[in-house]
Amino acid sequence: MRSAIRKRLIELFTASSQNFVSSQQICDELGCSRTAVWKHMEDLRKEGYEVEAVRRKGYRLLRKPDKISEDEILFGLDTESFGRHIYFQKEVASTQLIAHDLVNEGAPHGTLVVSDHQTNGKGRLQRAWHSPNGTGIWMSLILRPEIPLHKAPQMTLLASVAIAEAIKDQTGLRPSIKWPNDILLNGKKVVGILTELKAEADQVHAVIIGPGINVNQTADDFPDELKNVATSLRMELNDKVDRAALIQQIMSTFEKRYADYIKHGFAPIKQLWESYAMTIGQHIVARTVNGQYTGKALGINEEGVLLLETEEGIQKIYSADIEIKST
Repeated sequence: MRSAIRKRLIELFTASSQNFVSSQQICDELGCSRTAVWKHMEDLRKEGYEVEAVRRKGYRLLRKPDKISEDEILFGLDTESFGRHIYFQKEVASTQLIAHDLVNEGAPHGTLVVSDHQTNGKGRLQRAWHSPNGTGIWMSLILRPEIPLHKAPQMTLLASVAIAEAIKDQTGLRPSIKWPNDILLNGKKVVGILTELKAEADQVHAVIIGPGINVNQTADDFPDELKNVATSLRMELNDKVDRAALIQQIMSTFEKRYADYIKHGFAPIKQLWESYAMTIGQHIVARTVNGQYTGKALGINEEGVLLLETEEGIQKIYSADIEIKST
């Protein structure tokens, strides 16, 4: 009951934007007395909400606490399916592991797994992902696209475009994308995206997109080995970012870009990806399981494969660690 009342209160404040909501309106909506309204406001303040009270005007929500939860994400979420089913736990080993289990249980398209803290966060190539408590966005999104297996890697490029766009729209920062799945600000990594498949033969059952986003870390939150290569949105903005609001923005942008992809194919996503790409035209080293290649990155083809111009000719790079060579 208490949770439902809190949810309705936040919905009222969200609908009113920055305007005051009168005590009488709150009484009418909640079916309670003015004394009860005052107690509800005190409960919100104890939970970290900053509520302004002005006589004859009512109440106004000035700031929400920096926390993520199912309710915080759902309040004001503007999507049809992305993020509509949420699995949230305060601490998990890895959101990807939970997402795999949920896929096996039949979780619907757009299901979102979110945690405040990962104890065993996963990156590409079995690397660990540093996921400190209460600072970043550690989540996994389950997609069920009806696409052939060879097109599944396009989902990573689609995700990187959607997240870069959402960061730009939410913060005003201009990220760049390093093929295939890193998002950078001022040359330092702020987002990594792990994409995993549930598939057989030529059929994709599910794609699990796992972004790790450095949001409100300070420099002291990073271990020494990451201080020179990683950054956070807070460090770039000199201000904290509302993590729940950023998740909402990512879900909304991702859903729109996904709809574009399903309707028009990869071409519009390819164009957007190239507008954010920092790799194109650069001399790079691509380290793959089959060896190391050095050359000029020409861009990506219609399948999302990186084209690298080397002395031996144009190489197609499907998966690799990329290092941009200094000139």
